[in-house]
Amino acid sequence: MAQTIKNTGFDERRYEMSSSPLLAGVSKADITPKLGTHLSGSVADFRPALEIGDPLFARALVLEAGDQKLCMVVADLTIITKERTDPIRRRIADALSISTDAVMIHATQTHSAPSIGCFILSEEFPGIAPEIEWLKGSESDYNALIEECLVETAIEASKNTKRVDIGAGSAVEGRWAFNRRAVKRDGSVFMPWRTVSSELGMQGVLYMEGPIDPELGVVALKDESGDPLSIITNYTCHPVHVFPKQIVSADWPGALADSVQEWSGDSCIPIVTNGACGDVNPWPTFDPDYVEDHNVMGASLSEMAQKVYNTLEYTGDVTLGYDTHTLDIPLREIDPQALAEARAIVNVTPDPPWNEQRTSVDLKWVMSAGLVDLANLKERQSTDGYEIQIFRIGDVALVGLPGEPFAEGGLRIKLDSPTPHTYIVHDVNQYVGYLPTKRAFPRGGHECTTGNWSRLVPEALDTVVEKSVEMLHGLFDR
Repeated sequence: MAQTIKNTGFDERRYEMSSSPLLAGVSKADITPKLGTHLSGSVADFRPALEIGDPLFARALVLEAGDQKLCMVVADLTIITKERTDPIRRRIADALSISTDAVMIHATQTHSAPSIGCFILSEEFPGIAPEIEWLKGSESDYNALIEECLVETAIEASKNTKRVDIGAGSAVEGRWAFNRRAVKRDGSVFMPWRTVSSELGMQGVLYMEGPIDPELGVVALKDESGDPLSIITNYTCHPVHVFPKQIVSADWPGALADSVQEWSGDSCIPIVTNGACGDVNPWPTFDPDYVEDHNVMGASLSEMAQKVYNTLEYTGDVTLGYDTHTLDIPLREIDPQALAEARAIVNVTPDPPWNEQRTSVDLKWVMSAGLVDLANLKERQSTDGYEIQIFRIGDVALVGLPGEPFAEGGLRIKLDSPTPHTYIVHDVNQYVGYLPTKRAFPRGGHECTTGNWSRLVPEALDTVVEKSVEMLHGLFDR
């Protein structure tokens, strides 16, 4: 049965906007973890970093126009949680004298980096010893380091603002992203693992369930000398090329940023944002000749971004604004029999059981613990607060959505948006798990398995899309 998703009214003050000269400041800081730090992206595997493939960075952008100011911080991390980002946003807001609602924290979701905050199991889940806190999703030492760094990076960007012009445009690049939910003849779904393994093609696959979002968005900020201060790109795909190796890497977003840096100049700080990629991987299910390389993907996207950049037209006076809105979305119903079985597993074996090599914890135990954890959460609260955050920068809209929405949701927002330069930014400010389409749930699959990473009701994505479009019209239809 459908459940009611409540929402609150919006703040009219955020719509008091006028066209004013645009100021921008950018900064960049290294957030590469030390060797031995756990790399996120896998549910039950212990992945201490053995090698640094390429560095991780946090990049901050501060924008000012008239009496409005916005701050976006983009970090090469896998997941960020509300418990960790709330204090970061408050500290940045206090330092910049702005509202916390005007501060956006985005993780590119590279699966070869740490996370900040517990997302596999909650902080409240009992019985996890400090020495295996990675099982919950992150490590305290790195959390403290990254939180301080994100705040300092934002403050540094605010100190370096200068007059800029802005230009925005897009290209279509569909060669590097693929829907990852393969529908079998019985109607169920599985996730194909990388490349085709049979001479007769990917056996058992009838079709791929959903679309991708092939748009490559480019937003350029040029200073008064005509040099780019920052080039912001937006593309939609899970960064999982390097995963599951124990190698630190920013994956394709890092490779894209590095490649843009080569043609944009040393004074430019490129910023890469990732879209609604909950059901999108870089692995083509039907191409047996595919060779996986995040650097090749990054270079190709960069080449296309440069083509867009060369066509852009610029303006100096822009309307700057923002809106946030929190939906109270009900948590999923849990099958009583499945929960009873999960509780039995966790009660009989309260300590997480390792494999002989001590490289992973039993997956069934982790899945059971996750279900019990969700049930405990439902006893404390019936809903999860889901904050939609939208930045308006002239004709550009950055739609910040927590968790991992399916690509179809992002496309629907774009279709109904009042501005053509609408770019979805996922994994923003908090983690609420996947947001599949409603029709995906009966088919199952990784993204729909009940647990902390799939905990919202099936109606959630539809409601998020509808509210996002409403907010966009509020920001642009004036």
